[in-house]
Amino acid sequence: MKRAKGPALKILALRMPALAIPVLAIPALLFAGTMRAADAPVVVTSIKPIHSLVSAIMQGVGEPELIVDGAASPHTYNLKPSNARALQNAKVIFWVGPGLEAFLEKPLQALGRNASIAELDNAPGLVKLPFREGGAFEPHDDAPEHESASGQHDEAEAAEAAHDADPGHDSDHDHDHGTFDTHLWLDPMNAKAMAAMITTTLVAADPANALTYQGNAKALDDRLDALDTELKGIVAPVKGKPFIVFHDAYQYFEHRYGIRVAGSITVSPETIPGAERVSEIHRKVGELGATCVFAEPQFEPRLVNVVIEGTSAKSGVLDPEAATLKAGPDLYFTLMRGIANSMKDCLSSA
Repeated sequence: MKRAKGPALKILALRMPALAIPVLAIPALLFAGTMRAADAPVVVTSIKPIHSLVSAIMQGVGEPELIVDGAASPHTYNLKPSNARALQNAKVIFWVGPGLEAFLEKPLQALGRNASIAELDNAPGLVKLPFREGGAFEPHDDAPEHESASGQHDEAEAAEAAHDADPGHDSDHDHDHGTFDTHLWLDPMNAKAMAAMITTTLVAADPANALTYQGNAKALDDRLDALDTELKGIVAPVKGKPFIVFHDAYQYFEHRYGIRVAGSITVSPETIPGAERVSEIHRKVGELGATCVFAEPQFEPRLVNVVIEGTSAKSGVLDPEAATLKAGPDLYFTLMRGIANSMKDCLSSA
């Protein structure tokens, strides 16, 4: 073998350190990445919209785990063994509260004892709207009789009129979870209030990453303000057109953007309406002049087809819990734009 001489030897000598530096740096970079992942707190979230807000605030630190994934609904969810392990290992847990995720109430008491648990329906600054009933909104069997909302209130007040409480909820709980609609995230201003509580909770649990959480929260706030303006523009052309929804989940969106839900097929997705109720809503579609009836992806669309049969109303799909969307920091924005655009598309063509 010939040995390099003269200029060739100098070139090799210059090249060797350049090659050696990145090779030597690889273990250090891998070690730094491992340390960063290990330092991230174990954070568990209940549903996709909350997971999205937490993910946005945790960017650059770690990724939260999600319990109700895929097309599952918190209204009908059963906890899995993997979910139980996640709760047991968690340092921080975020949920809306027992009014929405009733399946989590007892597991949190048993498995989440070592975690900081943030119940986001207690976030300061939330707008909370009472459940509504009467008229085209189905009451529970044990609910007191009320006059139709249209006979008691003007249109603005009707958007906030009472629906009845969840009868399965423990009435002596410390908070008033049985008295308000728990789909709080469907108003971006409520999302901002929940994001503030999420940030405070994460900073307290993981002060080493406080600056990252706070910076991400500020960026999220700005995005939510921009989203609010965008949604107002999307639904503005169809604000006066009435429509029927599968279940009464949208009044925060209604209240924020001045749109008009004329009624719901069922008070909650776990309660399948009977033939009499379906016939009643079928009549209401004609009486109220509803132009669209919206289904939800997790639940039986056949009911919607029965309700609109023989009428001029069209059908559409709304996805308030993001059943069809991939979890992540951008999900909340995709979810809200999807609702606004679905309303606009169906109501514009009706």
